[in-house]
Amino acid sequence: MKTSRKRDARRRRHQRSRKSISGTATQPRLSVYRSNTNIYAQLIDDREGRTLVAASSRESGIETSEDGGKVDAARQVGKLIGERAVEQGITTVVFDRGGNRYAGRVAALAEGARDAGLQF
Repeated sequence: MKTSRKRDARRRRHQRSRKSISGTATQPRLSVYRSNTNIYAQLIDDREGRTLVAASSRESGIETSEDGGKVDAARQVGKLIGERAVEQGITTVVFDRGGNRYAGRVAALAEGARDAGLQF
């Protein structure tokens, strides 16, 4: 019962923030979804309703280590999505944290994306 309340609260926070966040082709929305085990990121053009670039911790090449664990994997996903975005000619994005706190894995993903050349 408690998990469904937490999930509903996160969805409400996400809907509330999405009222003011929208992505375009030149400045897409960097959407982050964090599950218990993995983290996913997408660059979305909301006007066209399509995903431009995507990356996740489930892809091969993303390794979780004993030391860094999921935070290190999130940083690698951020770097990967940043590199893919720069290849497509995207340099600026709008960050959508998906109703999660900007800490831990979400912050590590954002830091990795900035290191790869994206500007928020």
